[in-house]
Amino acid sequence: MAIAPLTSVTLDCPDPAALASFYRDVAGGEIVYSSPEFVFLACAPLGLGFQRCEARAARWPDATEPLRVHLDFRVDSPDRLDELEARVVALGARRPSSQPRPGSWRVLLDPAGHPFCLTSVTG
Repeated sequence: MAIAPLTSVTLDCPDPAALASFYRDVAGGEIVYSSPEFVFLACAPLGLGFQRCEARAARWPDATEPLRVHLDFRVDSPDRLDELEARVVALGARRPSSQPRPGSWRVLLDPAGHPFCLTSVTG
């Protein structure tokens, strides 16, 4: 039996409102709380929080700035990876040159530099 279900993930970033808007456009949902220091995006299946922090983001795949956490977004088909990648890049994401398995998933960097993936792999 679980002690407590996971309900959200919070990302540190220099501009919580801007990053929340980026992920709202990627994942859908609604911004249900906003202050200068913290913004919360209610989206299924987990909520996303964005907390003001001036710390540097991880530099994927550079191990000198280790990854702390990254988000995976499931796409319905590997045939749509190019299309959906282009859509999130148009929203402000960047594509790093290193792509370990571009036929199965795409590593992208959000506007604050956090890595995230579009993936057709489940489980």
